[in-house]
Amino acid sequence: MSLDRIHGWFVAHHLGLVIGLVAAAIVVGILLVFRWIGRRTVARDPEARSWKGVLGRVLSKTSILFMAVAAADVISTYADPPHRLARLIDIAFIIAFALQGAIWARELILGLISRRVESETGQGALGSAMAIIRILVSFALFAIALILILDNLGVNVTALVAGLGIGGIAIGLAAQGIFSDLFAALAILLDKPFRRGDTIRYDDSVGTVERIGLKTTRLRSLTGEGLVMSNKNLLDREIHNFAEGHSRRTTFGFNIIYQTSPDLLQQIPEIAAGAVKSRRGCKFVRCAVTALGPSSIDYELIFDSATVDADVLGGDRTAIVVELVRAFALHGIEFAYPTQTTFTAAPDGTMIMPYPAPAGPR
Repeated sequence: MSLDRIHGWFVAHHLGLVIGLVAAAIVVGILLVFRWIGRRTVARDPEARSWKGVLGRVLSKTSILFMAVAAADVISTYADPPHRLARLIDIAFIIAFALQGAIWARELILGLISRRVESETGQGALGSAMAIIRILVSFALFAIALILILDNLGVNVTALVAGLGIGGIAIGLAAQGIFSDLFAALAILLDKPFRRGDTIRYDDSVGTVERIGLKTTRLRSLTGEGLVMSNKNLLDREIHNFAEGHSRRTTFGFNIIYQTSPDLLQQIPEIAAGAVKSRRGCKFVRCAVTALGPSSIDYELIFDSATVDADVLGGDRTAIVVELVRAFALHGIEFAYPTQTTFTAAPDGTMIMPYPAPAGPR
């Protein structure tokens, strides 16, 4: 474009150019204010634990390049530049807006995940998972941005979308086990059936959760050894989370000899209640007969402990049993024990009719 043509265009569109410059300055000023507010919010809430923190995280990622391209597009709207220049500005705005939108969406999604999942140290579950989450979210959003850019530029993206779909299916089938454990880890992080530090039980295993990884969850059993369980297999089981309760119910049985008098049998629930109440933090539930056994009257004692700590629970059980034995000894109540029997061997070596063992010298 010659100088004369530039001068002629400027004279013809100087008013629109001025209006465009003013409008562009307003747009850039608003974006700069939003960016400043976002950075201030992030400085006050770096972990994005509130909605303000999440929105601030999004606004703080507004780039200067996007502001410049947006300003150029506003000026182009009012100043009516030559067609080629206007088309170039439109293309630049499409690319900048798509990339900036992907950045905003990524920060919004990651901020929501950070807000949903409890903040942990770098070695915790969130610290381990955020890297792969960021990669997956970034890949998906920037792939969508690329498709939108190409589609707005007039490129036929049907074949590209089909190729990405087939490639995604192939990758998903090849890494089915890895992705199943990964999504199980994300389910644990978001749904929180248990957290690090909780004591859980699945099948016959009991342990304290030490680390929730991308593929496995590591626990420390009560006996000290480490337990490693696949995330998917762990969620497929029935999990008992002992950390969810504020108290623990304990049930154990004991047997009384048939020679005990009915009056003493009626006193046993009261004696058991006194043994439970002697231990601070324990609440008596019931003590009742459960069966008439072959050689004893069977009782069941149930009480609640106001703790979930295994060591304290063990101390409660021990103290209550000791107090129960002491109280029974004072009242002359005897515990039953299995009857001992002896077997007589036949000449061919087989065992025949059992006879009660002698009780002692007569």
